[in-house]
Amino acid sequence: MRPFEYVRAADAASATAALSAMPQARYLAGGSNLLDLMKEDVERPTRLVDITRLPLREIQRTRAGLSIGALATNTETANHPLVRENYPLLTQAIVAGASGQLRNMATNGGNLLQRTRCNYFYDTSMPCNKREAGSGCGAREGLNRISAIMGWSEACVATYPGDMATALYALDARVRVRAPDGRERLIAITDFHRLPGDTPERDNNLAHGELIVAIELPVPAGEFARHSHYLKVRDRASYAFAMVSVAAALDMDGSRIRQARVVLGSVAHKPWRSAEAEAVLVGQRADEATFKRAADAALRDARPLAHNAYKVELGRRSVVRALMRASRLA
Repeated sequence: MRPFEYVRAADAASATAALSAMPQARYLAGGSNLLDLMKEDVERPTRLVDITRLPLREIQRTRAGLSIGALATNTETANHPLVRENYPLLTQAIVAGASGQLRNMATNGGNLLQRTRCNYFYDTSMPCNKREAGSGCGAREGLNRISAIMGWSEACVATYPGDMATALYALDARVRVRAPDGRERLIAITDFHRLPGDTPERDNNLAHGELIVAIELPVPAGEFARHSHYLKVRDRASYAFAMVSVAAALDMDGSRIRQARVVLGSVAHKPWRSAEAEAVLVGQRADEATFKRAADAALRDARPLAHNAYKVELGRRSVVRALMRASRLA
């Protein structure tokens, strides 16, 4: 690990000022991803701004729904009664991620900012445009079993690995961030992460120095809370990142679907919400045939690479399974 300057922030204003003053500075909260990257010499921050003392852990009702503090841990969030009762999809997704020990340390803001687990990103002897812009993408022509099948570019085929964000996409969440000048803005979760395009080194649309303050959840529409399910398919039963995951939520009127949310994880550079699948579902009877048509629509534009074509069929079956469980038909 390389030398770095350590700064402990007393408040949000001093935190954003300390970070924005240095281009290679990073915020430090739980550190469950950042410290690993520093040890592997992938991340090389010159300053760490410790924000763990900031009062950003509260989880509370708001007029619009629920506000979840950026520094609340994944464990605190998943187990909170307001989350478990009103947003069970989020609880399921968080519990599916990592180990209990990591969930006890990982914060909600840090979870949104976690970086890809692409092997070429972690191997500093290999080319990676995400790690070093312009160096090339080793995974595109290399071993790409865990790489993207949707939304990838010639510059990058990495996937976003998180579980929590996949559920947040289905819940229409917004991310509240604070700029160094004190102003705050809300970013729709679907606009928070980026597709790689020509700038794969940029994971999200935060400006340098902006601090995640909270995640805002609207009141669940209709029966979304009751008819939701998070499905994670992985190589082993625990402590593994998804090969494919699906966050599914349905608002049902009897056996008919009024609204739907279908989001796939680990298939693209960001969680992939499928408007095509949702359009197939709306107004239809909730049954396996309908869900299969939705799954076909969700994966219709998939572009598999040499070693990950299995993700297309796995994705279809996962969408069907998640919708079956969300509808209580399975």
